[in-house]
Amino acid sequence: MKMLTDEFRSLLIQKAQDAWQRAYAPYSTYAVGAALLTDTGKIYDGVNIENAVYPLTVCAERVAVFKAVSEGERSFRAIAVVTRNGGTPCGACRQVLAEFGLDTVVLIADLQGNLLHELTVADLLPHAFGEADLDAARD
Repeated sequence: MKMLTDEFRSLLIQKAQDAWQRAYAPYSTYAVGAALLTDTGKIYDGVNIENAVYPLTVCAERVAVFKAVSEGERSFRAIAVVTRNGGTPCGACRQVLAEFGLDTVVLIADLQGNLLHELTVADLLPHAFGEADLDAARD
């Protein structure tokens, strides 16, 4: 697991709380905020964005990752996810996070900023499918 200082834990959770307020969740009313810390020290936030055509909804974690990747980032230290009740990332978000590193720290917090879980992407997605699986299929 990558090391994370208490200062960065608090900062990421605060940024995810701030993002949470901007979530667009008129259908589920389940707002999610995320804040992603890259290895270069930049922080990218994200919110869930729902759509009346439900499959087009995008999760906060993926929004943060896509923003970072679109700016050239490829290596992440940690992501904080804030929901009303401390919900964890969905399977799709776990797989997207796995693409960029199984050792990325995942902080799960509630709206009050209470850190409920600190784990890694590997903890969330054991036996993740990745590039090695594709290489093995080609052999």
